[in-house]
Amino acid sequence: MSEHSIAGKKVAFLLTDGVEQVELTSPWQAVKDAGGEPTLVAPKSGKLQGYNGTEEGDTFDVDMTVADADASDFDALVLPGGVVNADHLRVDKDAQNFTRSFFEQHKPVASICHGPWLLIEAGVIKGRNVTSYFTLETDLKNAGANWTDQEVVVDQGLVTSRNPDDLPAFNNKLVEEISEGEHAGQTA
Repeated sequence: MSEHSIAGKKVAFLLTDGVEQVELTSPWQAVKDAGGEPTLVAPKSGKLQGYNGTEEGDTFDVDMTVADADASDFDALVLPGGVVNADHLRVDKDAQNFTRSFFEQHKPVASICHGPWLLIEAGVIKGRNVTSYFTLETDLKNAGANWTDQEVVVDQGLVTSRNPDDLPAFNNKLVEEISEGEHAGQTA
């Protein structure tokens, strides 16, 4: 349980089929436990298929499509990982635009595992300090990010972690950054 309250804060979770389930459910619960209001945003309506590694997990109800979502209605953005999820999201123009809007509005963004792929496509990663699943190191460095192999990296409102083992640290920093609110250095 975080000592930070984010009561009334609205947090968008952007994902699609193939999401690494625990990277959705664990931060989602952390947001709820701290008083925040999570919303599942996806490219399509209906249900999404979660995965536990390569095994099918649970399905999750989409609250709103990313085409209908507006970053100004939210206080923060969470990008869970999962290879398939992240690979499909990063080429979705609406997902790119939605993500970029959070940076333009200086709002906290938290991304774990393969999630930072979308940050590259959204054009918001250059010059930022990040971590990710190790296979993204070259992609992120090529996009101009300063990549390090750490449990969690916080850079002016941008929170990144490597894998599900990092979720306790990731969730703690996610809630802390949401409680702190907008950050002038958090920009595209």
